[in-house]
Amino acid sequence: MNTTEDNVRVLVTGADGFIGSHLVERLLQQGYKVRALAQYNSLNHWGWLEDVPAHPHLEIITGDILDATCCREITRDIHTVFHLAALIAIPFSYRAPSRYIETNVTGTLNMCQAALDQGVVRFLQTSTSEVYGTAQYVPIDEAHPLQAQSPYSASKIGADALATSFHRSFELPLTIVRPFNTYGPRQSARAVIPTIITQIAAGAESIQLGDLSPTRDFSFVTDTCDGFIALANCPQAIGETVNVGSNFEISVADTLEKIREIMGSNVKFMTDQARLRPSASEVMRLWCDNSKYRALTGKQPEFSIDDGLRATIEWFCKPENLAKYKPGIYNV
Repeated sequence: MNTTEDNVRVLVTGADGFIGSHLVERLLQQGYKVRALAQYNSLNHWGWLEDVPAHPHLEIITGDILDATCCREITRDIHTVFHLAALIAIPFSYRAPSRYIETNVTGTLNMCQAALDQGVVRFLQTSTSEVYGTAQYVPIDEAHPLQAQSPYSASKIGADALATSFHRSFELPLTIVRPFNTYGPRQSARAVIPTIITQIAAGAESIQLGDLSPTRDFSFVTDTCDGFIALANCPQAIGETVNVGSNFEISVADTLEKIREIMGSNVKFMTDQARLRPSASEVMRLWCDNSKYRALTGKQPEFSIDDGLRATIEWFCKPENLAKYKPGIYNV
């Protein structure tokens, strides 16, 4: 897949979401023709694609990956599939685990089958660092054991295994892309970085948070998107699972201190019991070994945590963007 080919058309499922909408923009910037799938709704609202400027090479369609007929239709005449559509909120997976299995596993089945039937040239399956659970060793490479510590992570382990089976059984040209903790403009308020930024920007004197002791490997969203595109253009990545992260570990507490300092805030952090995961479900440590990604693509993340946080804060603090969030309501 490269921009010198004629009629290179790619499909992004979950294009109405946080990472998906940024990926659509990056692909358009690099000359690809993009078919973007937004989940159907009666308002014909395209999620974060509403913020993506109209482009002659952007085709937005609505549908549902749980419908096999829809999946066959949207993969027609597609060179590369970036499959991002999924349910991702960990707290809500405790309430609706069956829905996560339906969307993340059955939806992936439908997309793999459709891609195989339509002769798609490359298929990028989106995984998550949550499949590793709490690190047994660091940094975490792709050989690290998988540990289902939430229904969400279990559903993604299942989806990855199913996609892998299509590669091994039917030669689906698959790469599993395993991003670590992506952040940036448009991220859901259920994630910790937007939670803290939006509450400070809204003038809160104290902020309700969950456990601050876990560590994470944060990646700015454009670095994650560039990882998808680089792996799609890497034939050696077919059949591989590849971590995409920063190879940088920081605690949630230290991340929040950075945000407070950048925003010039004296806000106090308060523990909200409703935001705590069950103790055995909390992933305490994530730190990405991205050496395989670097070896395959020759690329490095471009954004430091400080630069990424500044860009994120700048976006969220614009009144027109902050108005899209409800800082006083806990997003499950």
